[in-house]
Amino acid sequence: MSARTAGPAPGAPTPVETPRPGRWLALGVLVLAVLLVAVDATVLGLATPFLSEDLKPSGTQLLWIGDVYSFVIAGLLVSMGSLGDRVGRKKLLLTGAVAFGAVSVLNAYASSPEMMIAARALLGVAGATLMPSTLALIRNIFHDPKERSLAIGIWGAMASAGAAVGPVVGGFLLENFWWGSVFLINLPVMAVLVLVGAKLLPESKDPAPGPWDLPSVLLSMAGIVGLVYAIKEGATNGFAWPVALAACVGAVALVWFVRRQLTLPSPLLNMRLFHHRGFSGAVLADLLTVLGLSGMVFFLSQFLQLVQDRSPLEAGLAELPAAIGAVTAGLLAGQAARRWSVRSVVAGGLAAIGLALAALVTLDADTSYPVLGAALLVVGIGAGFSFTVTADVILSSVPKEQAGAASAVSETAYELGAALGIALLGTIVTGIYRGFTVPAGVPAGAAGDARESLGGAVEAAATLPADSGAALLGSAQDSFVEGLRVASGVGALVLLVTAVAAWFLLRGQRLEEGYGG
Repeated sequence: MSARTAGPAPGAPTPVETPRPGRWLALGVLVLAVLLVAVDATVLGLATPFLSEDLKPSGTQLLWIGDVYSFVIAGLLVSMGSLGDRVGRKKLLLTGAVAFGAVSVLNAYASSPEMMIAARALLGVAGATLMPSTLALIRNIFHDPKERSLAIGIWGAMASAGAAVGPVVGGFLLENFWWGSVFLINLPVMAVLVLVGAKLLPESKDPAPGPWDLPSVLLSMAGIVGLVYAIKEGATNGFAWPVALAACVGAVALVWFVRRQLTLPSPLLNMRLFHHRGFSGAVLADLLTVLGLSGMVFFLSQFLQLVQDRSPLEAGLAELPAAIGAVTAGLLAGQAARRWSVRSVVAGGLAAIGLALAALVTLDADTSYPVLGAALLVVGIGAGFSFTVTADVILSSVPKEQAGAASAVSETAYELGAALGIALLGTIVTGIYRGFTVPAGVPAGAAGDARESLGGAVEAAATLPADSGAALLGSAQDSFVEGLRVASGVGALVLLVTAVAAWFLLRGQRLEEGYGG
């Protein structure tokens, strides 16, 4: 039997489904929140070399700066999505936007690696309020399925546009100001979001939500963060007893969380949503796709700047093809899924990403830009098709009263995939990188600094005589590129396996047709 999502009976009077006036203006406000988060995430990659020079983090601290935001946001998304269903999605969105702007200032003026990690964690708390609220509000503002598909496409396209705008604007700022300025660009966007959103956005929430279960909040946070921490630390430093303890605590907390949700009259997350094969398939596809992509994306800016010696602005412009492809595909995804099928579009998009990543296993320091740009364009097109359609499937699979919780599951899969991808694939890159051969005559102190990170190698090389410095930097760059090639190969394998899984899991899944015909 088809897993077609439910829609109104043909010809039935549905006054509540009357198109909302000003809904497209309201969407414009919502995409500002998406831009806020997307710009912040991509800017960090460009700022990493400057941040490394100023704060001098160790390799492990640098990974924490990169992924603690995703750890915290993944741990809190389900709780915040459920909270929005209860207190009001507009209220939570605007409150989170104010907090996001305030904590961005703290990030900008961080004076130590520890302070930067703490500031990124707080930014994750604020960010967890934004993404589920935007998707849930789209579900409640756009009642016509075709309009909603287009709205989700625009939402996804703006996330990709943020990924493009972030590096370009960030590159300009990094060439003219200090690295902290890249976080301050959040402030004007946040101000517009709050001032205009307060007037344009409608409030929506579950009319009978039940209480917000604090033990469930704590269990979900402990479970996700515990497991991700264990994977990251175990892959980096070995599975010592603290890592095993974190893994056990995380696993027990998640099992307890699931059991508790099944017994509560008003659960934080309705676990029965996963009985819907399309919902489960879409969530799994999102998680594994981001896992396969994130390690490559996190280190790509470092490759462009520290290996190919591009300026921050040039590196940002070099990444534009991915965003252009994602924007274009995102706007066409709903129409494509209705013309062919959900599983064709999602599986095809994932396979395209996998093949593009596979092409990057030939990467070296002298790889010409057309090759890299073409691979990034294909990655963007595949991601635009797959992510937009899976978001539509997830939102369409649940009653609109539960849109916040469903959106949170989607975003949790995305953020958890990013955290796991940076932890696992990032560890591959770091592990291979640290094994590079130190040229003869390089002092032990400089060699130790160089092994911490590629940014550290650049700094160490600058303190050495020209010949020794060039030899050290060349060896470090070669090792970094080798790690990036291996990570791209692993990512390609993950994406291709996910494409096959999506083909079967999304069998029979359809997007709703518009009410007009």
